[in-house]
Amino acid sequence: MGLTKAVEKLDKYQDRLKQGKAAKIKPSHLKKVAEKLKAKEVSLRAELEEATKADKKERLERKLALVREQQARAKWLAEQLGD
Repeated sequence: MGLTKAVEKLDKYQDRLKQGKAAKIKPSHLKKVAEKLKAKEVSLRAELEEATKADKKERLERKLALVREQQARAKWLAEQLGD
C-alpha cells in the first residue's frame, strides 16, 4: 500500500468515526494500516541515510514527517475505538 492510499484510508476511517459509524471500523484493518506506515517509515529512513543530494533529502524528510503524522492519526483513531 502506498503512502497516499494509507492516508486516504485513515481519512475514511476518521470520517466514519465522525458520522458515528465507528463500530464498522475493524481494528484489524487499522492495525494493518499502522503496520504499513511503520514499514514505510523504516524504508524512508534507510533511503534518507543513503541520499546524498540536498533536494532529495528534503523530499524524503517531508515524506517522513507525513508518515509520522499519519501514524499519530492512526494511534488516535485506535484510542477512539477503544483498541
